[in-house]
Amino acid sequence: MTAPQARTVANVVLAAAGLAAAYVVITTPPLRRLAMRATRAWLGASVPVFLASQLGQAWGESRNDHALT
Repeated sequence: MTAPQARTVANVVLAAAGLAAAYVVITTPPLRRLAMRATRAWLGASVPVFLASQLGQAWGESRNDHALT
């Protein structure tokens, strides 16, 4: 088996495992609730951090632009 063939087989196996896990999570109510809570927690933590970093970057760039004029 060549390297590209092995990579393709590995990708197919990983995709099938991911789909099987998603099916189990979606069809099992306690797991579905846990996944939703984890998603909310992740979004609740990452979105404000991203916005704060973008705000800081924009603030810094605006100070640099203003200093040049």
